[in-house]
Amino acid sequence: MKRRRGFIQLAVLHLLGERSMHGYQIMKELEERSDGMYKASAGTVYPALQELLDKGLIDLSMDELEKKTYSINSKGQQRLAEYAETEKGDIWAEWRERLIWRNSKEFIELEETVKEWEHELRNAMKKLRKHPENTSELIQLLTETKDILKRDFR
Repeated sequence: MKRRRGFIQLAVLHLLGERSMHGYQIMKELEERSDGMYKASAGTVYPALQELLDKGLIDLSMDELEKKTYSINSKGQQRLAEYAETEKGDIWAEWRERLIWRNSKEFIELEETVKEWEHELRNAMKKLRKHPENTSELIQLLTETKDILKRDFR
């Protein structure tokens, strides 16, 4: 599972572990579980549902109004059990914590700095095409930066 969509898939599995739902119900429930910090869109939820279907973790049925209803199956239940064994804590508390961090001033500043850094790195790499003899200097800088980033920022 991709990390970004993987968390949504896991959240959807948890919801379907409680009861079968329509896509819209899933979107509303995700919003509610995040205390309104996350507004689930069809462009996120339906691809996640399709991936879960493709992986055989959920089933799809049509109700009497021909609405698609998603439900977890035994393979999906097994995936939830594996998650429960390897992870500690409440998925919804972890999700809210992530959302709070992603909406914080610090995260937004950090993300903007990373974008600027990536832009400058790409410019430096382009300049090296004309001066490849300076490549080792950039490699050294990046290696030192990588080593600093491996530190624990507590």
